[in-house]
Amino acid sequence: MTDSLTIRDNRTGDEHELTITDGTISAGEFGKATGLAVYDPGFTNTASCRSAVTYIDGDAGILEYRGYPIEQLAEDSTFLEVAYLLIKGELPTKDQYDQWVHDITYHTYVHENIKSLMQGFRYDAHPMGMLLSSVGALSTFYPDAREIADPSTREIQVIRMIAKMPTLGAWAFRHAQGKPYIYPDNDLSYTENFLSMLFRMSEPKYQADPRLVKALEVLFILHADHEQNCSTNAVRSVGSSQVDPYSAVSAGIAALYGPLHGGANEAVLKMLRKIKTKDNIPAFIEGVKEGKERLMGFGHRVYKNYDPRAKIIKKACDDVFEVTGVNPLLEIAQELERIALEDEYFVKRKLYPNVDFYSGLIYEALQFPPEMFTVLFAIPRTAGWLAQWGELVDDKEQKIARPKQIYTGDRTLKFTPAAQRWA
Repeated sequence: MTDSLTIRDNRTGDEHELTITDGTISAGEFGKATGLAVYDPGFTNTASCRSAVTYIDGDAGILEYRGYPIEQLAEDSTFLEVAYLLIKGELPTKDQYDQWVHDITYHTYVHENIKSLMQGFRYDAHPMGMLLSSVGALSTFYPDAREIADPSTREIQVIRMIAKMPTLGAWAFRHAQGKPYIYPDNDLSYTENFLSMLFRMSEPKYQADPRLVKALEVLFILHADHEQNCSTNAVRSVGSSQVDPYSAVSAGIAALYGPLHGGANEAVLKMLRKIKTKDNIPAFIEGVKEGKERLMGFGHRVYKNYDPRAKIIKKACDDVFEVTGVNPLLEIAQELERIALEDEYFVKRKLYPNVDFYSGLIYEALQFPPEMFTVLFAIPRTAGWLAQWGELVDDKEQKIARPKQIYTGDRTLKFTPAAQRWA
């Protein structure tokens, strides 16, 4: 039996045999054989690339980076080690890891003109808008970044961007509070340094609680990549024009800015506040079933099982709340999860908690305003975006993104000059 698919065109009676490779048929081969295109809004069943970065089995609730289960990485790895794995394709040796950490640590500073750019924003500017603009602006500071065919040039841009994202994110946070920007402290680890730039005041040396550092590391690891989502697709699509990586990543940030992609954890908090108490949960559940309410933080475009990241974040909550005190919304969240997982209505629809259900509770406990949640998503996701971008650049099968369309407008209208139309 050959791996092929036979298609019969009922209009003509012609049959076409198409090769099946990796569970797919070639859209080009299909179009050439049949003269037809595939209409697929949102790319729900269209593969745009071959990738070895992230594997997801939504039905089984599996997430792996370069073949390593997310549960193992979250338990035993650091974010920078995971970033190396995503970018390089393999785990580092001790020497490789030390050099990687050194290079990133000493590229955390940004040009003073970028600082001036950020200070020019209004006091109430959204942190994601500031991050989007400042990352795009970096392309003008590193014109060599346009030389994407040079592997060594690509590598230094990757290091620069991973290093500078926490600095830019922390400065956007401080800007909204009217506080002075804090420069990086190269004696601290990646996540400790980020916390220092966020929260340091007059103390000569900022010391973060190790439990908070670990929780943030875990959150960064969980958000580092997630296959061909909206923002990753944006990075790849813009990157297919062979633009520099700063511009491509800024496109990813813009996509993540949208509420359907990066804002779900804020929506969860709004939902929990609306419920107010555990006693109101049954009525809320009934409202969801009747279409009057929306159950936020449940279900996922990919996962038809319990999101593996949600299980890990649920454990991280305990460490954070040990330091900050328990978020009063946690009790409502846990009871809502318990009821939903036992209710046949939700079980039948495979609506399980996703990564956003608990992450917002942690961010709020760490005193982040909701508008910062997406920035905390973008900082670690930069590693995944750059891994995907690098894969795109090296992929000889890739072409500039140019999807087909189905034209639905008017045709061959007769133009009437303005003088006659307005007479």
